[in-house]
Amino acid sequence: MFLYWGAIWCPPCNQVKATIFNRQDFIERSRFFIPVYIDGDSPSAQKEGSRFKVSGYPTMILFTPDGREITRLPGEVDADQYMRVLTMGLSGARPVKATLAAGLSSVSGKRAELTAADWRMLAYYSWITDEQQLVPKKDLAATLARLAKACPSDQVETATRLELQAVAAAADVKGPRPRAAAAAVQRVTGVLADAGRARENFDLLVYYAGSVTGYLTPARSVERERLAAAWNEALDRFITDPGIATDDRLAAVGAKIELARLAIPKGALPESLLSTVRDQAARADRETTDVYARQSAISGAAAVLAEAGLLAESDALLTRELARSHSPYYFMLGLAANARKRGDDLRALDWTEKAYAGAKGPATRLQWGVGYVKALIATAPNDAPRIERAAGQVIGELEATPETFYDRNRRALERMGKELAGWNRNGQHNASVQRIRAQMAKVCAQLPAADPARAACDGALRPAKA
Repeated sequence: MFLYWGAIWCPPCNQVKATIFNRQDFIERSRFFIPVYIDGDSPSAQKEGSRFKVSGYPTMILFTPDGREITRLPGEVDADQYMRVLTMGLSGARPVKATLAAGLSSVSGKRAELTAADWRMLAYYSWITDEQQLVPKKDLAATLARLAKACPSDQVETATRLELQAVAAAADVKGPRPRAAAAAVQRVTGVLADAGRARENFDLLVYYAGSVTGYLTPARSVERERLAAAWNEALDRFITDPGIATDDRLAAVGAKIELARLAIPKGALPESLLSTVRDQAARADRETTDVYARQSAISGAAAVLAEAGLLAESDALLTRELARSHSPYYFMLGLAANARKRGDDLRALDWTEKAYAGAKGPATRLQWGVGYVKALIATAPNDAPRIERAAGQVIGELEATPETFYDRNRRALERMGKELAGWNRNGQHNASVQRIRAQMAKVCAQLPAADPARAACDGALRPAKA
């Protein structure tokens, strides 16, 4: 069974539709599995998401006939690589949990009964959508590093990817981190200099450029300059590679901006980089005509323009797309983010309100509505009636069934509860918060008392005290 978990508005989901699901080889392989699509806004979707341990859009999982996970497919890799991983999964790969256990056992000296395909499945497993099922986040970097060392010496490409995955996971850890070994810098530089190996791992090199460079090298050091220069050369190759999708070329532009921001945290970027940003954004707008591809490409183009400080140009691109997009409310949030960056909080609030008003689908409306309540509290904290009305509208749209209070929905309501508690920190809005909680209590009272969703509902707007 092939499970696809996504949403209509989600840019990466639309990229998957435009670059993978429409491929003839994917269509041919689909004859060998049962495809199941769960849209996050469909009935019972959030409960099903909780059941399958999926949260981020998109998540794609291949199951054995008896329900064990073979792998979580990496939607961020290019389409050809994706198809190779899917084909390996369909060709008898063992479930990923057993594969990981066997791989780790080889670290302690035991013989690992793993094929080259098994090791490759571990290297291309979608760790970012694992939801800490296989490995807790705090242990992920160390686990991947152990796998890289255990990988047979004749599988250089697979070991390289596992090591890059380990470095990316280490760079993503918040808080104090051990300093990276100098050898790691050399190995990463070696991958960057090798066009073939860099292309093989372009997703890791694009999406972790800034974080890994910041992790591996000291600020304002010669080592950082050298690594950034090597990284930029690889990114330039990606940007001009016709075999890389538009969205991924834009991501490579975004990576160049990340690297530049390590040296120039604020202020104008070099004109040569700004020219690249403008050229690639215009190219994406000009050449992308497919409705699904545009949802992703315009999102990426507007994002790199904004990251480069070209807010007016980002606004213009997003505004033009409102009439064309099947989910314009998503782009309205981009306009709100741009307004916040320029310090125009009232304009940002206006766009957030419009995005909520236009949002479609129960889970999406809940997520957008909570965002609007948060924006109101930040921008107009003294307007208690407006905040109360907005929170009341969010609650009023909740369907009083257990399926409502799972996964993304539950977390969204908990976020609103924390925002309201912070707004009422000194008790100055106690009457409003009590009325909002009372409205929520009426919804919760309609749920079966013994159902776990009842407890989730009851506690959603009452965050635990520190």
